[in-house]
Amino acid sequence: MLLLLESSDIHAYLAADEVIDHGHPLVQETSDALWTATGDAYSYAEAAYAFVRDTIPHSADSGDTRVSWRASDVLATRNGICYAKSHALVALLRARGIPAGLCYQRLTEDDGSGAAVHGLVALKLPGSGQWARVDPRGNKPGVDARFSLERERLAFPVRPELGEVDYAEVYAAPHPAPLKALRESADRPELWRNLPDSL
Repeated sequence: MLLLLESSDIHAYLAADEVIDHGHPLVQETSDALWTATGDAYSYAEAAYAFVRDTIPHSADSGDTRVSWRASDVLATRNGICYAKSHALVALLRARGIPAGLCYQRLTEDDGSGAAVHGLVALKLPGSGQWARVDPRGNKPGVDARFSLERERLAFPVRPELGEVDYAEVYAAPHPAPLKALRESADRPELWRNLPDSL
């Protein structure tokens, strides 16, 4: 899939903000530990991906009702939905100078009844001519996302026949619709009601 950068300035995909707070000590500490265990950009990116995918449970899988949205909070609570986990992975990548941004999909129930926006990550490794999408949502029966820069291995390949959409944009900052849902929800049941169904 051809990805479209929201910003033509690569530095936008390295920036820190209130959500992607990669200057936070916990983000830095986690980044340092992962870097020490790897030592090059590709291995680090793969390790950061696996860390977020595998050690921070998706709150729908774990039953955790807390809502986290800031990258450092996701790492501190070891909890979050797809958007939050994506924020954490983007922060870990940017902490090591790897350009990263946020991507989204519109997914539906198998019967086509309901829809929600799903969050994932795009990154560009040094020396690579292209951006690649990865999905740190977390695996479970029926979901087998992998770190792959050559061929996408996302949690949910879209099904256009059900009205699902791959949004091509790579956002430097979280899209306002999912971020609003995260910030304005007191707990996960409320968040489920507030999830946007499209961008």
